[in-house]
Amino acid sequence: MSDENAIQKCDRCEREFPVEDLIEEGGVRICEDCYISAHARIKACDPWAVRSKKILREKAGLIGAEGLTEVQRKIYEFIISKGGARREEIAKEFDLPQDELENQFAILRHCELVKGQKREDGIYIVAFEE
Repeated sequence: MSDENAIQKCDRCEREFPVEDLIEEGGVRICEDCYISAHARIKACDPWAVRSKKILREKAGLIGAEGLTEVQRKIYEFIISKGGARREEIAKEFDLPQDELENQFAILRHCELVKGQKREDGIYIVAFEE
């Protein structure tokens, strides 16, 4: 088999791709979807993002869950209804990939709606006011 027809698994998602379609990064070969996913993460602890989001929400007159996407609103309401929830519990409830879930948490954090809280049995995502 020649190299131009070689197939290899993505080191992250394990789907098969032609070798020339994989991207080498940090000693691993990953597909384009995994590359984009890894580089499209939103940082939760970003003071400029928090400031920008706060100013935008204030100017738009948005309070609480107003202005959130449906998924963000449902995650926020779930966290409120449970008095806080662990990441694993939220991921199971909404069946979201971990990367997407982390992005949603980051956006909710930028809106100052949720934050992390260390409890005796682990880290919980809780309402910002707590």
